[in-house]
Amino acid sequence: MSIYSGLVLLVCLISFLLCIWIVIPAPIFSLLPLSVGTPEISPWLVVINAIIAIALTLVISQTQSGWAFRVALSFSIAALILSALPLAQYPQARKNADQVMATVLGNDSLNAPKVNRSQPFILADAFRGITPAPVRETLDIPFANPNGVTLTMNVYRPSEVGNYPAIVMIYGGAWQRGDPSQNELFSRYMANQGYVVWTISYRHAPTYHFPAQIEDVRSALEFIQQHAAEYETDLKRVGIMGRSAGAQLASLAAYNASPIAFRAVVNYYGPVNLTAGYYDVPNPDPIGSRSVLTAFLGGTPDEKGAEYFSASPLNAVRPDLPPSLLIYGGRDHIVMSKFGKGLAQALEAQQNKVVFIEIPWADHSFDAVFQGVSNQFALYYTERFLAWALR
Repeated sequence: MSIYSGLVLLVCLISFLLCIWIVIPAPIFSLLPLSVGTPEISPWLVVINAIIAIALTLVISQTQSGWAFRVALSFSIAALILSALPLAQYPQARKNADQVMATVLGNDSLNAPKVNRSQPFILADAFRGITPAPVRETLDIPFANPNGVTLTMNVYRPSEVGNYPAIVMIYGGAWQRGDPSQNELFSRYMANQGYVVWTISYRHAPTYHFPAQIEDVRSALEFIQQHAAEYETDLKRVGIMGRSAGAQLASLAAYNASPIAFRAVVNYYGPVNLTAGYYDVPNPDPIGSRSVLTAFLGGTPDEKGAEYFSASPLNAVRPDLPPSLLIYGGRDHIVMSKFGKGLAQALEAQQNKVVFIEIPWADHSFDAVFQGVSNQFALYYTERFLAWALR
């Protein structure tokens, strides 16, 4: 085997090993970026693997190359099939999401005015990216100082002065890390769509246990209520949104008594039943779910049962809650989608409006790749849900 054929075989093997993370969940935290990211860049992988496969086929047919090229072609074809899986699942996922949106919110929700995304997936955007237009940003606004910890928020506003609906955003990070600048592309994107976006901070575990985090969220909401006019926010049209741990806090804030009467809740892959999440851990469990929960709540369910109960949005479900959009990844091994589905069923049982969307190829934190297949999909339905609820 020549050096050239060996390099070709190595490239194809590496491509195959990368693409297997589209179907294999990450067993440890350090590999999570592969499990999260590879489905989101699958259009790039399809193009690369298709070019390699075509080139190898031509070389083999014209030169009768040896076994190394044939093995390389096998790896390339396998990688091409794996990389095409998210796009192959897309049509049915769109059909399911369209159906639940139309059923719960009405057909007009899919044709909402003043939304940017024309399709749940735009191939060109996967390659060129999604760059929001400039907006007004006011950063690092202090709003509380519990236990000597200065909490801040960022505000993103449309470029023109006005009176706008608003979104309160809460970041994720296992309740242990993060800051209001996370998901800045999304915040700027939504501000460009005509929303004031408030991104808020909270004290982190394990130094501070629950309920410190939800107390900080309420402090932020009180600040927003008091300064709404200053930041061009229409308090009659406010939604709250969170990702992962932030979605748990956002849901709790919206489903319990709040300084702001929310008109919409958006939950991206948030924990909703913390007791069940402690006993029913995913396999594999790349973040160590039980250790994360004990760090957040200060102990196990046997030791801190009341805290687990009150921290679970599922236990706050009652009639007359604001409409909810729940989006979960079908391959999520941090917060399994079945928990989101359970919350959706509980909300429906109390006659609340809820849209549950599962993205079958997506892992946790799928929206970390802003132009990725899953975030484009989620963004399309999030835009329409918020336009329906807040306009």
